[in-house]
Parts: sequence; C-alpha cells; structure tokens
Amino acid sequence: MSEAAKYPTHYRLLSTLKAIGPYLREGQCQEGIYWFDCLAFCINDKKSPEKREFWGWWMELTTTETGFEANYRIGRYNLAGQWEESKPTAAALPEVIRTQEDFHKKLAQTLQQRFELSLSLHQQSTEFA
Repeated sequence: MSEAAKYPTHYRLLSTLKAIGPYLREGQCQEGIYWFDCLAFCINDKKSPEKREFWGWWMELTTTETGFEANYRIGRYNLAGQWEESKPTAAALPEVIRTQEDFHKKLAQTLQQRFELSLSLHQQSTEFA
C-alpha cells in the first residue's frame, strides 16, 4: 500500500467525505476529526421550517493507526440547532436506523475502496439495531 493511499490529506478526505452525501458538517471538521449528522425524521412538519425539530443521528469520525473510528449518537435536533441525546419515538426510529445504516455502509465502503482504510465503531458508540 502506498503512503498516499494510506494517509490521505485532510482536504482529500473532506472532498471524499462530502461526496458520500449531505451529512458532513465541514465547518465543524478539523484535521483528524470529521463531524457528520442526519436529520432523518421531522418531528412536526406542519410547523414552518425554522420551527421544526428532527429525530436523527450525529457522528464524530476520528483517525486511528489503521483507519477511522466512528462514534455515533442518536437524538433530537432542537430549535436552538443543537443535538440532544435521547431515544426517538417508535414512529421515527426505523427511519433513523435506516439512514444511519445506509450511511455507515457507504462510509466504510468508500474508505476501503479509495484509501484502503478500515472503519470501526467507538466503544461508546450508540447501537442502532
């Protein structure tokens, strides 16, 4: 494995991670730490967009010696634009799980194919299933 494939630059990683989907919060990323979130389920879509809250997940991706480690959390994205860790309603949970699983598969596949790097879960990561 070449050094370029094993250790991509921060900007090359940002470009690759952005291509996976709309989940990367580029402004909250720094070298070695990448932040993602997903607003998977609108809590009340009858409210105006600026007054809506969502169920979803967020994740911090950090570099390790062999690749990356993902630490997922699940909860509510509130009106203040902050995540609160909590369990979604029974109606929302399947969509939160589906979006997280789909994203995790894409992320693992992309890191392996593009850079030959592994993806593991942090020991404190939320279990979705």
